[in-house]
Amino acid sequence: MPRTPAAPHAPRQSRDVQLLVALAGSLALSGCRLEDIYWENLLGAHINKLLQGRKNKAIETALEHLVEQNLNAYEILVEQSETLSESTQLTVDGVEYDALLFSAPIVAWTRYQLPEGRIGKTVQQALNEQLRAHIVAEGARLALIPQLVCFDQMPQSFQETWAWTRHLGLAALGAGSDASLIKTATDSEGMLADARFIVGAIVAPKGGALFRWQSPEAGHAATRDKCVANWSHDNAQTLASLFTGCNFEHLAPDAYYVSNREADRHLRPLALKASVTWLQTVAALPASDLRAAVVGCGDGLVEEYRIGFSTRHSNDVIYGCIWPILSKDEAVVESADGAQTDTPDDIAALIKELGVSDTRRLPGLYPAEFCNDCGAPYFPSPLGEMMHPELPEEIDVNPVHFH
Repeated sequence: MPRTPAAPHAPRQSRDVQLLVALAGSLALSGCRLEDIYWENLLGAHINKLLQGRKNKAIETALEHLVEQNLNAYEILVEQSETLSESTQLTVDGVEYDALLFSAPIVAWTRYQLPEGRIGKTVQQALNEQLRAHIVAEGARLALIPQLVCFDQMPQSFQETWAWTRHLGLAALGAGSDASLIKTATDSEGMLADARFIVGAIVAPKGGALFRWQSPEAGHAATRDKCVANWSHDNAQTLASLFTGCNFEHLAPDAYYVSNREADRHLRPLALKASVTWLQTVAALPASDLRAAVVGCGDGLVEEYRIGFSTRHSNDVIYGCIWPILSKDEAVVESADGAQTDTPDDIAALIKELGVSDTRRLPGLYPAEFCNDCGAPYFPSPLGEMMHPELPEEIDVNPVHFH
């Protein structure tokens, strides 16, 4: 059942956390650009110190505090932390450079099995050449991770992101090691919609253009839309064999955090579509026989919506899908008068488009519970009970492999 969390006893914050909270709060209250600059400089200097220091979670801890106490300051600290971890300045042989960590997402869904990240030398070389031809500015340098990366292999902290930026930036300048950044991917068996990322760093002399559409010599011909369209066309041909049996879409290469959020945004409806399609095809359950329940989950604020699927003949949850929250506007909890955000309406409308006519929105905020044994998320039944999804035993759940 939904809960109203009790106010926990707040642990004593470290001096670094206190300073981050204070500086972000001061910047949120600033009334002019000159004061903005003053607080931004102080906040940026402290974030840089933390990113380059010993391993710590000060930034993440400060964000956890601010998300409950001061959303404006929270967004400021998120923006500054993202910017300073995905971009940095490097000095090699006395020359100063700007380095940007970027990603180029490929979002895909399938009724079969999504591909793993391994790519051959020929594909790696083609991706490098296509990025140089369509995305990277003339004179800028490029270094790529030599495989497609999934979400689970991405940095899990701002310090890790900064380490990736510096490592790949130095590699682009021929001054870094070849040590691998990539962790072993978790088992993605059974995932029907996900993203794969081409990740790398673009490095340019300090103040120079990073992207082709920035270059003055390109005139007005190299617009962002045209560059991205050319990249998508060539890249689709290069990666087509890897995504056999999948529907996939190329998103614009961009700064690391922006492109990752865009991938998340594109994946949400794809994951729902893949779930309903899979239940109809593999599980042989027509959409007209399915029911859906939607509930907001989180601690204080909605962090994600969970959609549980059951049949018209049972309240047991047979499958589930998660719709993550990507902005503070989506994270507003249901108010006292029962008003809700538009997100559950959007989810219900999409489910209806997919042929499932019976969708129930459950009021209140539920805890984001997981199975203690296997780690699987729990999903809501039509009666409001959070359950472990279990398909009937007679249904073969093993995806078909094309790769």
